[in-house]
Amino acid sequence: VPFKDVYIHALIRDSEGQKMSKSKGNVIDPLVMMDEYGTDAFRFTLAVLAAQGRDIRLAEDRITGYRNFCNKLWNLARFTMMNIGQGGEGVEEGQAAVAPAGELRAELLSMADKWILSKQAACAGEVAEALDSYRFDDAARALYRFVWHELCDWYVELIKQDLYGDNGPERKDVSRQVLLAVFEETLKMLHPFMPFITEELYSYLPGAGRSVSFESYPGGAAIYGDHAAAMDNVMDVIRAIRNIRTDMNVAQNVQTDCLCIAGDEALRKTLLSGSVHIKQLAKVKALVIEESGDRPGDAVSALAAGGGAEIFVPLSELVDVDLETRRLNKELEKLAAELAGVESKLGNESFTSRAPAEVVEKERARLASLIEKKSKLEAGLERIRGIRR
Repeated sequence: VPFKDVYIHALIRDSEGQKMSKSKGNVIDPLVMMDEYGTDAFRFTLAVLAAQGRDIRLAEDRITGYRNFCNKLWNLARFTMMNIGQGGEGVEEGQAAVAPAGELRAELLSMADKWILSKQAACAGEVAEALDSYRFDDAARALYRFVWHELCDWYVELIKQDLYGDNGPERKDVSRQVLLAVFEETLKMLHPFMPFITEELYSYLPGAGRSVSFESYPGGAAIYGDHAAAMDNVMDVIRAIRNIRTDMNVAQNVQTDCLCIAGDEALRKTLLSGSVHIKQLAKVKALVIEESGDRPGDAVSALAAGGGAEIFVPLSELVDVDLETRRLNKELEKLAAELAGVESKLGNESFTSRAPAEVVEKERARLASLIEKKSKLEAGLERIRGIRR
């Protein structure tokens, strides 16, 4: 028996769901796609779309999106090399390069360090399980989420002050070591999907003496789970403050004050430990964390940390309430007209029965997007009405 398992992949169709044929002129040549977007981007696109039991609708804009993911990985590599002492740029004179990743001392790790190590271990376990089950799309999506959102969007931002030396030389050294360790393991996880980029980047790592393809796949054992949950609560507070700022149209360069009321003592300690991150990433000037208290009269509020923390951001001096109310009402009026048009179209049986399925589906997706936008605008309007001047 030559093979124990045979995987039959989905049929690849064009963006409209039509079967490719030369007579239709809708053939997508993989060699052309690889030449234009890169082989790794093309491979990763196919992996993400390879859901079992469902044909693949291949469109160039999807390949473009995963080419951007390749660029994100390359930029992460440059940032990592710059900060660990490889290549010289951005490294202080006399600063030693980070040695190859070894054992990390738990007592020196910050909350953010333990969070990313936990997320990376969870991702490795999720990807391994998905690959064993031939769910290549789930594996690729897990990697995308970890690299783009958890590693780049969050961890890199969380440790920038450490890397700049603002929190002392010890924290700088530890954050550099963790960044290197996580980046190295990330390349190993991505290698089956992106062999060319990962091989190239792995060769730049300190101590790398052989191909990444010979390395063992990262283990998926859960570590630092409690610390990961604590960091998730801190991040949720940051999101809540950011959402308030965005909804209220607060300028990016303006710092705000913030009152956080949390009845649970453990949660208050967690938020206090993460206060430096809250101030840095949510642009908070003065952060007060209390067990109870009265709501500030000029504040917009939001819930965070699973409802365990109530966030108050005073805005009366930063936001023109009347002007902002008019702006939101104007946007809601415009949105109502768009909604009425889409609802009328979808309510027309002649349209839904005669139009191509993909056109109807596109209108339904547009309707869902408009409804979500309306909900956000109404929430913003409700918040600004709560500001008592």
